[in-house]
Amino acid sequence: MFPIRDTVPNRSPFPAATVTIILVNAVIFLFQVTLRHRQLEWLVDMFGIIPARYTHPHWASIVGFPHNYWPFLTSMFLHGGWFHIISNMWVFWIFGDNVEDRMGPIRFVVFYVICGVAAGIVHVVTNGASTMPVIGASGAIAGVLAAYMVLFPLARIVVLIPIFFYPLFVEIHAFIFVLIWFCAQFFNGALALMAPGQVGGIAWWAHIGGFGTGLVLYRFFLARQPGDRRSSGDAYWAGGLGRP
Repeated sequence: MFPIRDTVPNRSPFPAATVTIILVNAVIFLFQVTLRHRQLEWLVDMFGIIPARYTHPHWASIVGFPHNYWPFLTSMFLHGGWFHIISNMWVFWIFGDNVEDRMGPIRFVVFYVICGVAAGIVHVVTNGASTMPVIGASGAIAGVLAAYMVLFPLARIVVLIPIFFYPLFVEIHAFIFVLIWFCAQFFNGALALMAPGQVGGIAWWAHIGGFGTGLVLYRFFLARQPGDRRSSGDAYWAGGLGRP
């Protein structure tokens, strides 16, 4: 189930923060593409999150990892391939602009970064022995999804559901879409804890950590509205009006 678009119109003519974050990720990824294999490995090791680097500092010093916490920030701007960055940035584009509308660009960037850092911390806590580097913006985007779910639960999301070779397009409410997504993360995260190594190489608990952080903190980043604004027929504005 892949989101194609939502039905909530933008209030601002240009989502500056959303576009800037996407461009920064794109530029850094294009730089990654120019690197040789060993250079790329070094970049990911140094600036990605390796849990054992923090839970086993003696091992980290032997291997040669410097003792700093920059990877909790830098990891969210690195990606592992074309599909990784395109899918992340596409989802971010769909949901980020509307959340930015409610927060304003500066608050939105701070919110995004905090969710990403929290996602990395949760990943370290739940995968402390891992020596595998984790990169990607998914944890930060998960926080944006949480905010969108609460702010626009009745927004309709057009999703693609591939049935064998037949593409099926359906509309579902944002709350249902995000709830299904979260349940999938939680199920796979629980399975990963019970059977490590059996559920791919995805940082499920980073997603959960970013989502939980966004769910708790989004209200502290909402900008004051200049006046009451009626919601569209597809959206429910938290703290405002229901469907007209």
